[in-house]
Amino acid sequence: MGDCATVTNLVPDQTERTFERIIGNSAALESVLDQVEQVAPTDSTVLIEGETGTGKELIAHAIHNASQRCGRAFIRLTWAAIPLDLLESELFGHEKGAFTGAIAQKIGRFEMADKGTLFLDEVGDIPPALQPKLLRVLQEQEFERLGSGRTHKVDVRLVAATNRDLIKMVARGQFRSDLYYRLDVFPIQLPALRERREDIPALVTHFVKMFTRRMGKQVDSIPSETMAAFQWYSWPGNIRELQNLVERSVILSRDGVLPNPLHSKQNEFIIPSLNRTRTLHSSITLEDSDRALILETLEQAAWIVGGPRGAAAKLGLKRTTLLAKMRRLGISRPISEEGTGVPGVAPEDAQI
Repeated sequence: MGDCATVTNLVPDQTERTFERIIGNSAALESVLDQVEQVAPTDSTVLIEGETGTGKELIAHAIHNASQRCGRAFIRLTWAAIPLDLLESELFGHEKGAFTGAIAQKIGRFEMADKGTLFLDEVGDIPPALQPKLLRVLQEQEFERLGSGRTHKVDVRLVAATNRDLIKMVARGQFRSDLYYRLDVFPIQLPALRERREDIPALVTHFVKMFTRRMGKQVDSIPSETMAAFQWYSWPGNIRELQNLVERSVILSRDGVLPNPLHSKQNEFIIPSLNRTRTLHSSITLEDSDRALILETLEQAAWIVGGPRGAAAKLGLKRTTLLAKMRRLGISRPISEEGTGVPGVAPEDAQI
């Protein structure tokens, strides 16, 4: 997929990493890319964790493209896409006549990925019967095709991904603990889109360009109220949901203006993170909507910014990010009887 990732010199004493199709420069995303750069040159197993739609396969590709295996095969397997009785054959292959319907020899995904990278998507869905066999090939780098006693050696770098809590699955006996620890060599936790809101404008712009090019349409303007709606929606489906809604918006666009696909007939959109409906009129600006939402959330949180019950957590922002937004928008806590106008944290959260 594409060219190998490189670090490219832009100007003297300034470098920038290049990862194909990864959009954004938020602190949360930069932390992930730092980890990618650290682990990519090794052959260590990587476990990518995150909600559905956060871009786990893109990160798997980034690891492969920044590794010594770039240019070799990148093979993907998604458990849910393959019938249960064919999974072992998909992984390890089979010989002709190994079972009913095996009319020819088949090469499995591990052989296909030899000298390259095997990406196991949604690894939490591995059937219990296959887990010990997968553990063996990860430990020994060897396996047998179905219907054959011959051992095949392979050199495969494994990257796995899951949106499930494997620790809880281990505790419930649904996932082997030894397989979990073999997969969890280098875990990378992907942030949800609501945790990297500052990347949303760049993502929206990227998807608008992509879909206008595909559809042969022209979009010259993204109104501030449309971008505000994109930026403050909680995105339970993450980047995948954002991409689909931008596509819908481009389809609905007229006169080069991108409409807000989150509006209802009453010119409203839902902000699930606050569990309420907010009306945005066409005259409101992005700064106005930012200020109104932040003030309302601060009031709900009793002007506590940090901690699990603070306004930053409710908005899906880092505490420092919210404080910076408050300074930019001129938001400060009303003077209380104690005479302080400085927002803070709850006493029990003082170290957060």
